[in-house]
Amino acid sequence: MNTLPQTPSYDRRTIVLHWLSAALVLALWLAGQSIDYFPKGAPRVTVRSLHICAGVCLGLVLVWRLVWRQRGGRRLPVADPGWAGKAANGAHYLLYVLLATVIVIGMACVWIRGDTLFSLLTIPRPGFSDAALREALVDLHELVANALLIVAGGHAAAALWHHFVLKDGVLRRMWPARSRRHRGPSPN
Repeated sequence: MNTLPQTPSYDRRTIVLHWLSAALVLALWLAGQSIDYFPKGAPRVTVRSLHICAGVCLGLVLVWRLVWRQRGGRRLPVADPGWAGKAANGAHYLLYVLLATVIVIGMACVWIRGDTLFSLLTIPRPGFSDAALREALVDLHELVANALLIVAGGHAAAALWHHFVLKDGVLRRMWPARSRRHRGPSPN
């Protein structure tokens, strides 16, 4: 069985946290876009509750990623030491900033609105009620979520460019180990 040379890759935990973050961001964005399509009452409360819980999970994953990145995550050199590498590095930091921002604003939205989780737990709203502030926070949350999705889409497009056009192995660095092994032609 022939194998191609191994591409240096990120450690397993970094890979899992990366793909878990991507899945949560996409699921949260889709849920956020569809909440208002659900009828008022239990269906909407359930979807909003799932959105809030998934947002909390994303916050925990983000903290875990940042701690892991500082303490034990494998760091690989940038694929391109020139301007493209600097742009990629800047995009990664922008993704982290947008993730943290959308999570914090989402938490503020829940607090200022006062919410319920699955009609079991009530998150009390503050002693004041400011509809304009609530609306502004919800709009800002949506704006930052859309910006996050656009930057993440650019990140994915760049990875696909590296994989299909440049064929430099950059995307394989973030693939699970089994996917990085390529077998040669069958001996038959």
